Amino acid sequence: MLHLLSQLPLQAALIERIGSGDDVVLMDGAVCAARIGHSGNALLRQLLSRSCRVYALQEMLSVHGVQPQFLLSGLEVVDYAGLVELTVRNPVIHSWS
Repeated sequence: MLHLLSQLPLQAALIERIGSGDDVVLMDGAVCAARIGHSGNALLRQLLSRSCRVYALQEMLSVHGVQPQFLLSGLEVVDYAGLVELTVRNPVIHSWS
């Protein structure tokens, strides 16, 4: 399953609804949670510990001024073409805003 997260703050109740091994893409303002030291880091670490693959959308990182070298360890950067590939691989998509 693919989860698209677009708004801050990240909510613990929402993170708990994401299944082990799911793919998660941080979009829009949610990419800020991927920056080292952000208050959302603990929730993202929970996802990573459950074998979820967590991505930050490259174009949104640029818009919000988040440099890839300052991302939380374990997160991956994905561009729009990669996002399309994720949607093809995951027939069920949940968009959380």
